[in-house]
Amino acid sequence: MMDASKYVRYTPEQVEALERLYYECPKPSSLRRQQLVRECPVLANVDPKQIKVWFQNRRCREKQRKESSRLQQLNRKLTAMNKLLMEENDRLQKQVSHLVYQNSSNGYFHRATTDTSCDSVVTSGQPPQHNVAAVHPPATAAQQPRDASPAGLMGIAEETLTEFLSKATGTAVEWVQMPGMKPGPDSIGIIAISHGCAGVAARACGLVGMEPAKVAEILKDRPLWLRDCRSMDVVNVLPAGTNGTIELLYMQLYAPTTLAPARDFWLLRYTSILDDGSLVVCERSLSSKQGGPNMPLVQPFIRGEMLPSGFLIRPSDGGGSVIHIVDHMDLEPWSVPEVVRPLYESSAMIAQKMSMAALRYLRQVAHEDTRSVITGWGRQPAALRALSQKLTRGFNEALNGLADDGWSVIESDGVDDVCISVNSSKVIGCNATFNNGLPIVSTGVLCAKASMLLQDVSPPSLLQFLREHRSQWADSNLDAFFASAMKPNFSNLPMSRLGGFSGQVILPLAHTFEPEELLEVIKLGNASNYQDTLVHRDLFLLQMYNGLEESSAGTCSELIFAPIDASFSDDSPLLPSGFRIIPIDSPLDTSSPNCTLDLASTLEAATQRSRIAGVNGAKAVMTIAFQFAFESHLQDSVAAMARQYMRSIISSVQRIAVALSSSSRIVPPVAGAAGQLAPATPEAATLSRWICQSYRFHFGAELIKSADANSSSESVLKAVWHHSSAILCCSLKAMPVFTFANQSGLDMLETTLVALQDMTLEKVFDDQGRKNLCTELPGIMEQGMAYMAGGVCVSSMGKAAAYEKAVAWKVVDDGGGAHCICFMFINWSFV
Repeated sequence: MMDASKYVRYTPEQVEALERLYYECPKPSSLRRQQLVRECPVLANVDPKQIKVWFQNRRCREKQRKESSRLQQLNRKLTAMNKLLMEENDRLQKQVSHLVYQNSSNGYFHRATTDTSCDSVVTSGQPPQHNVAAVHPPATAAQQPRDASPAGLMGIAEETLTEFLSKATGTAVEWVQMPGMKPGPDSIGIIAISHGCAGVAARACGLVGMEPAKVAEILKDRPLWLRDCRSMDVVNVLPAGTNGTIELLYMQLYAPTTLAPARDFWLLRYTSILDDGSLVVCERSLSSKQGGPNMPLVQPFIRGEMLPSGFLIRPSDGGGSVIHIVDHMDLEPWSVPEVVRPLYESSAMIAQKMSMAALRYLRQVAHEDTRSVITGWGRQPAALRALSQKLTRGFNEALNGLADDGWSVIESDGVDDVCISVNSSKVIGCNATFNNGLPIVSTGVLCAKASMLLQDVSPPSLLQFLREHRSQWADSNLDAFFASAMKPNFSNLPMSRLGGFSGQVILPLAHTFEPEELLEVIKLGNASNYQDTLVHRDLFLLQMYNGLEESSAGTCSELIFAPIDASFSDDSPLLPSGFRIIPIDSPLDTSSPNCTLDLASTLEAATQRSRIAGVNGAKAVMTIAFQFAFESHLQDSVAAMARQYMRSIISSVQRIAVALSSSSRIVPPVAGAAGQLAPATPEAATLSRWICQSYRFHFGAELIKSADANSSSESVLKAVWHHSSAILCCSLKAMPVFTFANQSGLDMLETTLVALQDMTLEKVFDDQGRKNLCTELPGIMEQGMAYMAGGVCVSSMGKAAAYEKAVAWKVVDDGGGAHCICFMFINWSFV
């Protein structure tokens, strides 16, 4: 038997046996000597202790191999990214040279036309011919008429390819960096938008861990990743050269609001492989100008024009693909009302909706392919993506209300702009029976929709408030009733069960690979967990929330939800409703030819905008759409109810928007401050002064620094607002409600200044805290102050926040009268 203390040289047969044993029995010490010899006879002369040492070394080598593989993969990715950045730098240098040459040529023309002493100008009136050609190039062959024959289509395809490549890798379009985008190893890619060109255009470059063929397959299937795409039909396919194809496509895009019609496109798509092995998919619109086949106009769509666009995909040296995406369109902005025209003139919007959406989808699919991912409630990511797309598509379908989908408009009562549409061809819900045994079934869907203009309010902040405080705008009885229509036997539910849903619980379901979308379930009822929801048939909604950040231009924010039944199956019917907010005059969009190209200033503007919850003068369009299942004989009643409900929602949203807008007029932030800022109103400044004066009177100490206490009212307010302890003020009523809180107090309660007034003091404390409060409250009113032991508070979202101790004091106004009670929770944290 070999000595375990000496170096052992194994034979090839023994190494093979050890490798097999390593995978079959990770713990060889569990094998007895006889069993080890029986399993691997070649190891009969090897000390089991030495086998154990070999296994330890083998595990170390395995870890080193995995770490080495990870580092090599990261190095390949960084090398490919560096190569991409070098190519982008070369392209930018060419663009600078082109601009310098163009500016010098324009300067020559200006001098030539203004200097009348130049004989050459007087005699000819023209500069040298090569300069004219440089500034005004002759018409290309693509501008000449073509026929609809295969040869004519091939000519159009080749010219489309040339123009697309000049945009993707050349200087045909002047590109500027997308405002608000931060390039780096973890960024989505290099995003740019056009400056001063016809139409709107965006360009994206990035790395994706997939083979070029699979990337092309995904990108060509536009409805798969572009949620605004209603349909894309391949009308004809023609072979083109070696491994190339020409396709004639008809594509329809949903309109994002009720204020403008949808768009459609008649396209030629050319797929080919370049000499260097790169795969190219390029597209352009066909019109009489090219001489290709025509497609009749389709009502009520507006025919848009796609200028040469597409995808350039080449294999990366480190594996995966390098992708260049160009989207260049003319969306006919003349055909929409002036208030939403900026949406159709924004290159940033095209970048967000199309170019970046394509890259995000590819990155997410590649991330899922490289590892086994199981998300919330055991669902695969593909199934969750399908649910998100189903929500968005159903919302877009109801919002557009196209006749092809079975929608027809009910005449308005003329009082407001609420539009009611009916789809009698869509049957939602299962057969059910009344208590008397008569069968019923939902025979149609009704949609109430409207658009409104918002100003001076942050779209993500507004939708976050609507998401977290549903009771501020929703009717819980109607929520419960129409959600119950999605259940198999909803008519058997007594009406008493349909009311009184006073709370909501958010159950996270999934988060996409890119942190811009959240999928969750909203439970309406009082059950404490998901199992109780199924047992007690509580009602709940599937909800999608995206556009969480507004750090980049063109970001669209959406809150879309739909009632779901207890089975929550992937093929369950959905009736999506919700809100969509789109900024219409973003100060960060540089697609306007008159805007500055100072990237530093645009990035600073993006930082300021993301820091402040609402930009003075910023406008946005909010579109609201709600769907209701109904029975045919109740159409008129449901329509009247839906119209009234929509007006109520609009009124609530306007009230909330005004409140959030007023709270965005802020005190200038101090160094290191973050989060929501205090409203700079005279009332808030006065209350802060009373809080500090009363604290000094009752406790004989300063609440804030003496320097701040002796400063202006604005400084006192700022110091109270940024105090590390949670400071809350409540009214002197039989049922005290909160009237003010500083930033730490809002964080502890997980609420906003607007929703704070709907919270009562007793709901914040747990049972023991309420008992202590009942004991201390008379003393506070009599003595003016009290010390309270540590305990636990409950936030508006149901989280427990423990505090080390608390103090309370009576706040007295300038006249000596009691104004409110102030509580200060010291050293609190979530548990």
